[in-house]
Amino acid sequence: MNAIVEREKGLIELEQRIAALKTHAAQQPVDMTAEIRALETKYAEIQREVFGTMTPWQRVNMARHPKRPLGSDYIAALDQFDELHGDRHFRDDRAIVGGFAKLRGRRVIAIAQDKGRDTKEKVLRNFGMPSPEGYRKVIRLVQLADHLGLPVVTFVDTSGADPGIGSEERAQAEAIAQSLYELADASVPIVATVIGEGGSGGALALALADRVLMLEHAVYSVASPEGAAAILWGDAGRAEEAATRLKLTSDDLLQFGIVDEVIPEPLGGAHRDPVGVVASVLAAVDNALSALTVVAPEELRDRRYRKFRRIGAPAT
Repeated sequence: MNAIVEREKGLIELEQRIAALKTHAAQQPVDMTAEIRALETKYAEIQREVFGTMTPWQRVNMARHPKRPLGSDYIAALDQFDELHGDRHFRDDRAIVGGFAKLRGRRVIAIAQDKGRDTKEKVLRNFGMPSPEGYRKVIRLVQLADHLGLPVVTFVDTSGADPGIGSEERAQAEAIAQSLYELADASVPIVATVIGEGGSGGALALALADRVLMLEHAVYSVASPEGAAAILWGDAGRAEEAATRLKLTSDDLLQFGIVDEVIPEPLGGAHRDPVGVVASVLAAVDNALSALTVVAPEELRDRRYRKFRRIGAPAT
């Protein structure tokens, strides 16, 4: 079970006790305000203790929380969305959701990775791991956006691209590389937001953007902690150590200049206030687009090139 879910159990029980006490107090003539306030104070103390300072591994678990807002939640909160299906080559990959949208009245192309919520939907969406068809859908949508002069908005949340034999046979690496090329070459503004897990090239294929935003407890890395531990030490059980060494938190990535802005989450994670978090993300995306839409296409491409060339370069 997710470690964060385990740590939340005590808080959830206390929440239920407070709610029950409030309901009981409303039905009784006895004033129970002091008792309720004392429990609420205790709840706030425990919440600060549990979530006030989190290790990289705990943030990985937070990014994977089963109740965390998914890509489809952000898509649903847009003013308007008309989904486009298929890659015009093989099939429709449901791990990628994309199409025409309106954000704060602005026409955009919106693309999201989606893991699914329940078992049936997770299987339908392949647990958010896109196949080559998914990335070719992204390519098709970015090309359409470029043709129509529409900004591109992406929401990144995947443990990585699908590693199956079928995906390899249908040129997974080439599809990811082509997606990177189209994003790099597009003449329209691109804003990407890492909303949960940003895993490897599977995430980067949607995140080569003019502005890269990231939720506070999201993670973004070249490999999952389990995968990195298995590669480095032959022991996936050392994932917690790998998470620390990978420097995958929003704090690390902002410091390195890999992401441009970190969007705060409520104490306890995005799932504590999903509606508020989704609204905050969309507002940040809209602000980023407002700054980018006034930049000439050639300058936009040049800035994007220089932005990614700077990553990893020694400081001067």
